[in-house]
Order: sequence, then C-alpha cells, then structure tokens
Amino acid sequence: MDRTEKREFIAQLSAVFADTSFVLVAQNKGLTVADVSDLRRRMRGAGATYKVAKNRLATLALDGTRFQGVKPLLRGPTALAWSKDPVAVAKTAVEFAKGNDKFVILGGALGEQTLTPDGVRALSELPSLETLRAQLLGLIQTPATRIAGVLQAPGSQLARVFSAFAKKDEAA
Repeated sequence: MDRTEKREFIAQLSAVFADTSFVLVAQNKGLTVADVSDLRRRMRGAGATYKVAKNRLATLALDGTRFQGVKPLLRGPTALAWSKDPVAVAKTAVEFAKGNDKFVILGGALGEQTLTPDGVRALSELPSLETLRAQLLGLIQTPATRIAGVLQAPGSQLARVFSAFAKKDEAA
C-alpha cells in the first residue's frame, strides 16, 4: 500500500467506526483461506463485516472514536468484525470459534464499554435484535387481545342467557 491508499483505508475504517455500535477483535493466526472465506460468508449472512487490517492502520483509524479501548488488543495477527447489531457479530464469532481452535476472540467494544472475551460470549447469548423486536411486539399485542376478550365476554354471556331462556320457553 502506498500512502494515499493507507490514508483512504484509515478514512474508510474511521467512517465505519463512527457508524457502528460494536467492534470485535479476534486473532486469526493459522486460519486457512477456506476458513476465512467461511467466516466472512457467515458474517455477511448475519449482517456483519469481517476484515483483516494492519494493526497500525487500525490503531490510527480508532483515534477519536468511542472504540479506543480495543487498541491494546491489536497485537499480532488480528482481525476486526463489526455490525450495527452487536449480538449478530458476537454470535457468529463465538459459533465459529467453537469449531475452529485457531480463531481466538480477544475482546471487543460496545460503544465506549470495552469487553473481554467472556463479555463477548455473554453478549452472544442474548437474543438478536429481530427476536427482541418480535417479543416486544408480542407484549404490545397481548393487552389488546385481552381487552377484546373481556369486551366480548359480557356479550357472549348475555347471548347464552337469552338462549337458555328461549330454550326454556320452548320446552314449556
């Protein structure tokens, strides 16, 4: 890379850090091309991005962002993953790390909060953003369903009472 390419890369990475809510740092020492391709495919499927970046360039891109806490993690062969949905990145990385010993999660940052590898694992156990939205929608709809049931109950009870009187009158 020449200087202009480096400057462009740093600017692009800084823009990504300004727009995202979560950054994961992992060690990718010894991963084969097939493994990295598989990981990138999984990350894309989860709506995340996985990129191997030079530590010096990544450190420069982190300057002035809320993710400065991950700078100490940028030692040796590292890769970065990010997404607007922090749970998606964490789940994908933890699942991949379970099946591949050469992929080691070093930590991450959720906003200004720096996470340890255990923190990333804990984040991966949370429900995804879409699941949370569905649960919230279900909670919102439940009271409306109950209100409709309560409002219908007196009407149906009256109908049963009138029906019982009508059958009683027919029988008599």
